[in-house]
Amino acid sequence: MLGRIFLFLGLCGLAVPAMALTIYKYTDPNGVVTYSDQAAPGAQVFVFRDRMVEQLDNQVQLETRKHAGGETLLVRNDLFAPVDIELKLEGVRNAVGAPDKPIRWVLPPRSKIRLATLAPRDPNQPLKYTPRLRYAMGDPRLIPKPYDYPLPWLGGPFRLTQGANGKYSHFTPKGRYAMDIAMPVGTPIVAARGGMVVKIENSQSGRGTNPAGNFVRIIHDDGTMGVYLHLMKGSVKVREGQRVEVGTALARSGNTGNSTGPHLHFVVQRNVGLTVESIPFQFAQPVNSLPNFAVGGE
Repeated sequence: MLGRIFLFLGLCGLAVPAMALTIYKYTDPNGVVTYSDQAAPGAQVFVFRDRMVEQLDNQVQLETRKHAGGETLLVRNDLFAPVDIELKLEGVRNAVGAPDKPIRWVLPPRSKIRLATLAPRDPNQPLKYTPRLRYAMGDPRLIPKPYDYPLPWLGGPFRLTQGANGKYSHFTPKGRYAMDIAMPVGTPIVAARGGMVVKIENSQSGRGTNPAGNFVRIIHDDGTMGVYLHLMKGSVKVREGQRVEVGTALARSGNTGNSTGPHLHFVVQRNVGLTVESIPFQFAQPVNSLPNFAVGGE
C-alpha cells in the first residue's frame, strides 16, 4: 500500500516513452479519501504517464527542395524559441554532398536554415537517402542562472502535495523536480519569471487527450523554461510570442489532463542536448506561507 494520502497529484514531462503507474482513489464509509496502488471495490482508476505532449511537428519541419542540380534540405523553425536540431542521412546512394556525420545546429526562433545540398553522382539514376531529424526546444549551450521563483499564484496559502522525485508522477527526467500545489479551480496563475511564451494549450476539458491538460510554457533569457500545467479550460490569457514579466496574469488553475484533483503543476526545464529535462529550482518562500509577491489583487 502507498498509504493514506490527502493530496492532489499531477504529472509532467515532454515527449518521453510512456512509463505508467496505476493509482486507485476511493472513499471509505467515514468519507476519508484514500489513494493506493491496490485495487478496491468502487475505486476510481488513474493511470499516470509521466509525459507531456506538445505537438511540434507542424512547427519544426524538414523541407526538401528539388532543383535541376539535385535536392536541398532545409529546416524551418516556426516556434518563438530556439530549437536544437540534428539531421542524419541514412541509406545514402548515388549522392554527392551527403554529410558523413549528423549535422547539429541551434536554429533561432522563427527562422530557416539550409543544412545540405545533394547532387546525383550519376545524373541518370535517382538520389536515394532517408533523412532522420531530431530536435528539442531550447538552446543547450546556455547556462541556467541562479533564481528564486516567487510563488506563481494569487492568494493562498496553499499546500505542496507532491514534490521532487514523487512516487506518483515525478519519476522521469522530464518531471523529476516538479512541484504540485493543491488549490481551488479558478485560482489566478501568474508568471514567476519573465520570458517569452512559446507554447500554450487552452481547449482541453477534463482529462482530455493531453496528460498535461491546458498549459503555458515560457522560455527565460537563460534558456530555462517554466511550465504551468493542468489549467482551467479557456482561462489562458497570453499568446505564443508574447513577452511576459514577473506577475503577468497567465491563466487560472484547473483540474485538466492527467490530474486527480484541482492543483497547479509547476516545473522548470532546460534542453540538455536534444532532450528537455526538469532541473532543480526553489521558491523564494515556503509554499504554504503568506504574503507572496502576488497577493493583493489581480
